[in-house]
Amino acid sequence: MRRSTALLLVCLAASLVASGSATAQQDSPPQKEAFLTPPADSPDYRLLGEYVGSVTDPSGDDQTLGLQVRPVGNRDFDGLLFSGGLPGQDGHDPDGTRVEGLRSGDLMILTGTDKVFVLDADQCRVMSVDGQVLGQLQRIKRTSPSLSAKPPADAVVLFDGTGTDQFKPGAMDDDGFLKVGADMLPLFQDFDLHLEFKLPYMPKSDSQARGNSGIYIHSRYECQVLDSFAQPRLFNGCGAIYRFKAPDLNMCLPPLVWQTYDIRFTAARWNADGSKRRNARISSWLNGVKVQDDVEVVDKTGHGQPEGPTLLPTKFQNHSDPVLYRNIWIIDRGLSVGDDFPPVVQADESKQAQTSPSKKQAASKQDDSKPSAEVEPAKTPASDSEPQPSASQTSEAESSESKPAKAQPSGDDSDDSGQAN
Repeated sequence: MRRSTALLLVCLAASLVASGSATAQQDSPPQKEAFLTPPADSPDYRLLGEYVGSVTDPSGDDQTLGLQVRPVGNRDFDGLLFSGGLPGQDGHDPDGTRVEGLRSGDLMILTGTDKVFVLDADQCRVMSVDGQVLGQLQRIKRTSPSLSAKPPADAVVLFDGTGTDQFKPGAMDDDGFLKVGADMLPLFQDFDLHLEFKLPYMPKSDSQARGNSGIYIHSRYECQVLDSFAQPRLFNGCGAIYRFKAPDLNMCLPPLVWQTYDIRFTAARWNADGSKRRNARISSWLNGVKVQDDVEVVDKTGHGQPEGPTLLPTKFQNHSDPVLYRNIWIIDRGLSVGDDFPPVVQADESKQAQTSPSKKQAASKQDDSKPSAEVEPAKTPASDSEPQPSASQTSEAESSESKPAKAQPSGDDSDDSGQAN
């Protein structure tokens, strides 16, 4: 009975995918819509999310699978299947396999691999194409380990929901969250920035039109914010340095859940003549996982302002999608100084530094008499500004050098008269 039910589901999957393809060709282009809270009457939204678990292949081998699924409108779904678990989990293989499916009632069936996936709001049954049940995946809801992180003592709180005085312009929604289109008022050169963001649910939109915003550092370099959940690592996806470098891993979570972005930025350095001395560098963590590792950014990214030594405001980009922000704080690394200045010289170092020049010279001559494999450093020619020896000093030096040096007696090979035996 169980196997016949599985075969029926496999047949249903094939018919649903076929009918879905025909329907998609007849549908008009989808209209843009965005939800800031979960739509109560949407069976598609209830299937959005992540599933993970262990299955047994027909060969008898156990395998951990991770599945990310998202609605794309008109009962259609797509997603990624990963071996080894979900992104960020130990053993995860980032090269996922694309799957597609269609919802019928409260169930949704995904195909695209050698397995068939039947999902409801709580779990996902995994079957082979001939109807053999291989196992099931459980739906999970993950949160970032840095979510709701409190600012350190030396941090500057930019936004905590009480006002927008650190932004100009800047506006809050009715729930006390920061809206896009806000520019940071204080200017920082090198900094560590923590922020939390919520992507809108936009099932009928795709690519750059789906939950798009960004953090434009110094108005020049954009760290991308985008709903790229259940998608491969995208060149312009969430966690990317826009139009410059894809994230090392796509750690974007589903829309309508709070996510974290932690950015360490080191500004470019400039010479007095306006030429650049050193490129800017960016490290970033998306939901607690490093996705950009000290990346050298050679120029502005995307539509950023031209590079230059003048500091410009950091912008929370308005891309016409209602992305929200909260819990924003920053550490000015230019003001974070260590406790090792002024330097403290240890007693033995101080004694060595205070040794008289004559003793240092004698010690140097003694060291010169020892064999060494090191090459003697080249002597720097005296400059015109350095004092030159007088003729008499030169003559005395030459006369001294022309006299043969007296042999020094050795204590073991001489008598009391100082003559050698």
